[in-house]
Formats: sequence, structure tokens, C-alpha cells
Amino acid sequence: MIIVTGGAGFIGSAFVWKLNKEGIKDIIIVDRLGNEEKWKNLVNLNFSDYIEIGNDENYKNKSFGINNFLDKLKNGSFGKITALFHFGACSSTTEKDASYLVKNNFEFSKNLAKFSKTNNIDFFYASSAATYGDGSQGYNDSKIFGLKPLNMYGYSKQMFDIFVLKNNFFNNNQNQSKFIGFKFFNVYGPNEYHKGSMKSLIVKAYNQILETGKINLFKSYKPLYKDGEQKRDFIYIKDVINLIFKAYTESFPSSIYNIGTGKAHSWNELAKCIFLAMNKNININYIDMPETIKEKYQYFTEADMSKVLQFTDYNFLPFADAIKDYVVNYLIPCKYLAEE
Repeated sequence: MIIVTGGAGFIGSAFVWKLNKEGIKDIIIVDRLGNEEKWKNLVNLNFSDYIEIGNDENYKNKSFGINNFLDKLKNGSFGKITALFHFGACSSTTEKDASYLVKNNFEFSKNLAKFSKTNNIDFFYASSAATYGDGSQGYNDSKIFGLKPLNMYGYSKQMFDIFVLKNNFFNNNQNQSKFIGFKFFNVYGPNEYHKGSMKSLIVKAYNQILETGKINLFKSYKPLYKDGEQKRDFIYIKDVINLIFKAYTESFPSSIYNIGTGKAHSWNELAKCIFLAMNKNININYIDMPETIKEKYQYFTEADMSKVLQFTDYNFLPFADAIKDYVVNYLIPCKYLAEE
């Protein structure tokens, strides 16, 4: 049996789809569905059980909650677990409740990691490129200590990365289970529709073009970058789940790995690809950046993928082709990943 926390979310549900495509259906999905339309990500997936962990405070008199889930996990209620993919987290880069982020992204992760290590279960978890902060120290996944994230979300992920390193969870003894972290860069693709303000620009831009015929991009406030020339390492969800599956099935040593493409693209490039995929004239409008994010804005990210590529060969879907696939095959027909 495989457990996927956050299995109704963006990366989690896409990975369950990948497991299904590989013939794997003995899966327990753990998540909070809440008031969003995240449940739609589950409709066409094949899994054994779904566990709603809700919120301990709101559900304390019912059989919900993180603590209840952890108790069931530890007493063997879910049967023999062979792998645990921990993608469940609060992923909002603007979340200000630090206590909530520590409880949800750090303490819960520690409990799952300790359980997996004690029971020799393969453990895979979501870290984030947000741990790299402003990028002044580079984007090399062999450097963990000393990074300075720009927001509390990134710091909650950095806290867990440091915890597992200090406690030697990445022990590559031949008889030990795998323990692997993934530093996800700018992931986009089907099944992200429920993410509100955290949706990728591609979804937002697609809707803007339909409504107004143009795309809004933030102005630059650094002379080194012209408006719209700020760059990100954008990676398509299909490439992400293929790399996760490779880490699971191939001989990746226990470690933390960047999950990006290794090639940064500007917001202008991204916008032009969206217009072309929609067969629309290019019309970009540059707007002021909100004061709340000016000091925390990343102007450039690009994953160093050399560690991943030591252990596997992989050809990424070309940038324009990936955006076209998303727009034409998912956004225009309003489809979810498993609807094929």
C-alpha cells in the first residue's frame, strides 16, 4: 500500500494519476478537501481509500484530524505501507500565520518522517525552491545550510530540510529505505485549478485573455531586468511526476533533489507562448507590483539539475510545447489530468 498525503492537491493528484498509469491502485489518499473544488481532482483517479484529516480544532469531536491519522498510521490500521509520499502542506507564499505553518509543514512532516524511518518505509517529501530565497547563494541542491528564504512558507520547508539532515535521515545504507526530498520550482499544469491566488500565471493569463484580450505582468524594480524579463524555472507537471516516479523506481540515493528544468524563461516568453497556444495576438500590459511582495520577490530562479541527471536520463518537454499541451488539451476543454 502507498500513502500520498496531499493526494487531492495539485502535485499529489497528478502523481496518483501517474501511479494509476503505471498500474498501481493500492493507494491511500490523505488530504483536507475544505471548501475548495479540490475534490474534482479525485473524481477520475483509482485508489483504495481516502482519509480526510480536516482540522484538529474544528473536528476534535469527530474521527478527523492529523493526530487521529497519525494514531491510525502507527497502530497499523492501514495495513503494510511500502512507500509514503508526503506532498500535503500549506503552500501559500503569503501565509502570515507562522504557528500554523510550523504545525502543518514542519511538525506533521517530522512525525511522518520518524514513522517512515522507524518502519523502514520509503519516504518522499515536498520541499521547495522557495528555500533558496533571493538566489544570491545559487540553486544547488547540495547546499542546504545557510539559505535564507524570503517568506515563512519557504522557511517552514527549510526547517524540515535542516531537521532531516541533522538527524541523518539521508542514510544510504544498503538495507535502509529511501528518504528523498524534492525542491519543486515553478510547477504548472492541469489539476492546479483549485489553488486560488497560488495558481500559475498560465491559468490566470488564460482567463485574462478570454476576458480582456491581454495579460498583466509585474513591472521590474531592478535595473538589471526590464519589465517582464524577470525569469523563473517553469516546469510542467507531467515532467515533475515523471521525475518523482523515477526517483521512486530507479536507484536514486537518499538525498534532496531539485525538480526544475535547469533552464529559466522570462514572464514575457511565457506570455507569448500562451497567446500563441490560444491563437491570439500578443498584448502584454505591465502593472505595479503590490507593496506586500516587492521585498520578497524572486527575480531569477534556475534549478541546478546536475545531481538528478547523475542518476537518470530525462528529456524535458520543450517549453513552448508544454504550455501548448496545457492550454490546448486541458484549459480550453476544461479537463483534469485523469480525464484521458
